[in-house]
Amino acid sequence: QVQLVESGGGLVQAGGSLRLSCAASGRTFSNYAMGWFRQAPGKEREFVATIRRTMLAYANSVKGRFTISRDNAKNTVYLQMNSLKPEDTAAYYCAATLGVDVTTPGSYDYWGQGTQVAVSS
Repeated sequence: QVQLVESGGGLVQAGGSLRLSCAASGRTFSNYAMGWFRQAPGKEREFVATIRRTMLAYANSVKGRFTISRDNAKNTVYLQMNSLKPEDTAAYYCAATLGVDVTTPGSYDYWGQGTQVAVSS
């Protein structure tokens, strides 16, 4: 069982930055691929970024602006978001999986409760 708790969301102006954190319980955190997803009102949950050991992957919409990282000693994964745009406004969720497909929400077994990010123009 893995429990995930996100933090760091908030309201920011376009062009600004935020860093999201996701604290995980469990002693096998390093075995999991960790992902960030987001969901805007009326839209489906979409992939943002993922990290498994040294493998990183990003959605095209955030590539070059967002950076995912993890600290296995702290059981924490981060999402540094720079050059934020109004279209980045959404609830952001972290998730954990032992599966192979790391860009599909359905492949993830554990989810946090989400943290809200709002970007004003």
